Amino acid sequence: MRSPPLAGLRVLDLTRLLPGPMATMHLADLGADVIKIEDTGPGDYARDAGAVHGSISYFQLVNRNKRSLRLDLKQAAGVDAFMRLASTADVILEGFRPGVVDKLGIGYAAVSAVNPRIVYCAITGYGQDGPYRDRAGHDLNYLACCGLLDQIGTAGQAPAIPNFQIGDLLGGSLTALVGILAGVVDARQSGRGRYVDVAMTDAVFAHTIFPLLAVLGLGQVLPRGTDLLSGGIPSYGVYATGDGRHLAVSAMEPKFWQTLCSVLGRPELRPFAFATGDEGRRVRRELEAAFAGRSLAEWTALFDEADCCVSPVLRFEESLANEHLLARQMIVEVDGVRQFAPPFRISELSFAARLPPPGAGEHSEEVLRESGFSESEIKSLRTAGVI
Repeated sequence: MRSPPLAGLRVLDLTRLLPGPMATMHLADLGADVIKIEDTGPGDYARDAGAVHGSISYFQLVNRNKRSLRLDLKQAAGVDAFMRLASTADVILEGFRPGVVDKLGIGYAAVSAVNPRIVYCAITGYGQDGPYRDRAGHDLNYLACCGLLDQIGTAGQAPAIPNFQIGDLLGGSLTALVGILAGVVDARQSGRGRYVDVAMTDAVFAHTIFPLLAVLGLGQVLPRGTDLLSGGIPSYGVYATGDGRHLAVSAMEPKFWQTLCSVLGRPELRPFAFATGDEGRRVRRELEAAFAGRSLAEWTALFDEADCCVSPVLRFEESLANEHLLARQMIVEVDGVRQFAPPFRISELSFAARLPPPGAGEHSEEVLRESGFSESEIKSLRTAGVI
């Protein structure tokens, strides 16, 4: 069996909450040695603050395969220790507000002076420059700023709040991974690292393709719930079944739409897949009436035999038991907690939970020894409260 693709890559993770821990967990799952650096006070407060529905916190879901080092970066000895670690690291990921790491003395300029190969990534809400750089924010703010939140929801209603942190988890985590891995490839070829500035607002904004198409073609976006993918055409939408459940319909291509109309017994609707305005609303009402005539289970059985992009809208607990997701081994158990497997398949790489989510500072002395610290130095740092 070949080594994991990122074996030998050392990552210093200064982030907490989201999205940084998710990004570094992906790196760790791919074989990187991720060292989670937490302060000597509360550390990553996701350990406790994330337990919103019981005893399981989301810290446990995004920190497997990492080691933890507690380090007080407000002490000179803590900064010195960090710089020694950074001198041989490959990647540093931080999620402070702009300028904080520079004030601490551990910013990109300081690290690259001792380690020119370092790839240093900063994830923030609004980026390292611009008039909003120092603003506080969370996912909902970033979606609001880039115009996406205004597009989510049904016609005539207020914007809907997604139960999915689009800016954090896709905008921040995956965008950071792209920048980090591009920097690592370049550093291995050139011997020089990169500074990667990831703004979650930018990351979401750069993927709002259909609103941009509307502005380019019409001069403005279409109202919420009326664009091509948000309810404006009958062949792409969500329809209620007779038992109060829902079906997701995305039969946009002619062959799929025609099959859908056949299954519904409504061949006269075949010309109207992309109907808009009053005609589109009429066709949608026809579909609503048809779908209301059977239960979700009945429709699912019918559409399982028809190739036309219609699927049941599963409740999340149902998705955890879904035969396809189980066959793809997307649910794993780590330290007694069910969680998601990595969302990629790479040949000759099997997922392995090498380490459970670490206790705060669980690996402090181990990491320092590996980095060349003597027993007396470690004892001195412990006595001074630096670790």
